[in-house]
Amino acid sequence: MPAPATTELPVVVIGAGPTGLAAAAHLAERGLTPLLLERGPAAADAVRQWAHVRLFSTWAELTDPAAEKLLAPTGWTAPDTGTYPTGGDWTELYLQPLADALGDAVHYGATVTGVSRIGRDRIVDADRDTQPFTVHYATADGREERVLARAVIDATGTWTLPSPAGGNGLPALGEHAAADRITYRVPDLKDPAVRARYAGRRTAVIGSGASAFTALASLADLAKAGDGAGTHAVWVLRRGMSGSTFGGGTADQLPARGALGLAAKAAVDQGHADAVTGFRTDAIERDSDNRLVMVGDDGRRLEPVDEVIVLTGLRPDLSFLSELRLGLDERLQAPVALAPLIDPNQHSCGTVYPHGHRELSHPEAGVYLVGMKSYGRAPTFLAMTGYEQVRSVAAAIADDIESADRVELTLPETGVCGGAGLFDDPAAGQADGGGCCAPAPALVQIGIGAPASTGGCC
Repeated sequence: MPAPATTELPVVVIGAGPTGLAAAAHLAERGLTPLLLERGPAAADAVRQWAHVRLFSTWAELTDPAAEKLLAPTGWTAPDTGTYPTGGDWTELYLQPLADALGDAVHYGATVTGVSRIGRDRIVDADRDTQPFTVHYATADGREERVLARAVIDATGTWTLPSPAGGNGLPALGEHAAADRITYRVPDLKDPAVRARYAGRRTAVIGSGASAFTALASLADLAKAGDGAGTHAVWVLRRGMSGSTFGGGTADQLPARGALGLAAKAAVDQGHADAVTGFRTDAIERDSDNRLVMVGDDGRRLEPVDEVIVLTGLRPDLSFLSELRLGLDERLQAPVALAPLIDPNQHSCGTVYPHGHRELSHPEAGVYLVGMKSYGRAPTFLAMTGYEQVRSVAAAIADDIESADRVELTLPETGVCGGAGLFDDPAAGQADGGGCCAPAPALVQIGIGAPASTGGCC
């Protein structure tokens, strides 16, 4: 039986998280039929796994305009736009209600296992662009299903593939064997069992982004609590320490994001954490007391720790897209037109100008990686960026190219914009002020008092 006309088919959105739900709302607003496939039992399964973490964006920056229009007839009330929700708040007060408003368009317990063109593997050219997509998925009860689609929007994010401790991108020697002492998530220290795991212990925190800041600030709070005496962190940084190490501080246009970096600095300055710089983990060994010893690629051995929190970034799962012709940057695994704007090898700016369907397109027409997944291995993604992406992508799928090409968002500056490269290089970027848009940062003097700050994340 011949496939139905492509324009009669739904647009399959993979992942019912913040960006995927927004994509469905924009598609519906344009009269297109969205079909969301979510592997979890409820909306925003990944966000639920960090429900305890407070975001550094306010509610005003975390809801999508098309989604709000869809929610309005349901009696939904927008939260206070100036407050900062946790991941749990975001899910309960916005993401799940949005999924409920989309109704039967959302299919839960649907794990996508492959995407291709009908009758065409990635090798075949003949009539490729005229064939609809076929999306294969497994249901929660073990059945195998497929659905045809006119376009595919992959909004699965990067949560499922955290990067390892190893400085070369591979797990450090002994990392798997030490799995009982390692976590790749920000621990919920309000959970009594988790709190007991870290209280009074020495914990290594590997990473330099917002998640690492959150972990350091949380461990410092535990150290100051009555049940946390003896709690201490070792902050392991692959780079040296400079003025940008703690983010933009008061120069960040998202104040809570700047405050988060200052909270991490306070943890160091107040003696709750020691910073180890220029350390790239090569191996993790156990000593005679069953504690963990981290060994650097330069032969350095750190003092033993009881626990390790690895927060070195996340990676996109591309396995189910192997039959599609994707144009991905060889470094970041992000779309080739987007990669130069977010490549930390070239600059340290945390802000990228708003972008849409053109930067997100691939040789395989009709396929878009959006949200966190569009950034590949690059950090500093904001929900607002994802909402603008899917607004543009939905317009492009609806053949409204004028709207798709229009920029309708201004992103806040991070206050971090100086210096280039993932390794310290004193000569890099000095001629033009750091290769970005600000002078090279001054070194931070550890031990001098830092401003008090409250934590937050994401």
